[in-house]
Amino acid sequence: MNVLIVGYGRMGHMIESILRSRGHNIAGRVDPSGAGDYESLRPDLLKDADAVIEFALPSSIRENAEIYADAGVAAIVGTTGWDARRDEIKGVIEDRGGTYMWGSNFSIGAHMLFILAEKAAGLINSAIQYDIMVNEYHHKLKKDSPSGTALTIAEKIINKSELKSEIVTDRLDRAIEPHELHVGSVRGGAIPGTHTVTLDSTADTIEIKHTARNREGFALGSVLAAEWLQGKKGFFRVEDFISESLGV
Repeated sequence: MNVLIVGYGRMGHMIESILRSRGHNIAGRVDPSGAGDYESLRPDLLKDADAVIEFALPSSIRENAEIYADAGVAAIVGTTGWDARRDEIKGVIEDRGGTYMWGSNFSIGAHMLFILAEKAAGLINSAIQYDIMVNEYHHKLKKDSPSGTALTIAEKIINKSELKSEIVTDRLDRAIEPHELHVGSVRGGAIPGTHTVTLDSTADTIEIKHTARNREGFALGSVLAAEWLQGKKGFFRVEDFISESLGV
């Protein structure tokens, strides 16, 4: 594949390395900081591209989606912070016959955590002595809080739980209500990302934890997703790719 990279920060550099290791070509690098080949996305940059992998800022999410769809290029989008606009972007892609995959996390390991979190939430429906919560740590430069990954974990727990029905991400100066699922966030240092699902009772504690050592898992997952997306049309979630890849 010839792949255009949109967002050429640390993740973009890792994606480039993974692409080259798997025999793919770089069609170009776009980054507003000037770190890439181009500072802004333009339709002509896609004329020789088979796919786009984007890890950028959410402010241009619609404009970029329109460019990808009009060019007929498969887009893999790891940009976060635009959940409220998901239906809008889906409409853009479907109206223009595009190919688009979005996800808060492309790490295969993180998706194993999602699956385990769902399973755990279902198990404690019959073991009500356990409470469940989510916590995440990220580096000091991360711009969103909680992370998209933490919110995805929380959504999966809520979908399986008969006990939890509301996600709470704010600081609590009160006792938490039984139906509330608390998601805590800490920012500092250079941590690529650590997410923990905790099940706690008066007798014991169970932790399901994913710790990213670096960005390699996220980058590899996005490249594998780009390979999977070739020849397909429509608006996809990363879970569509993961389900087929893991056989779940």
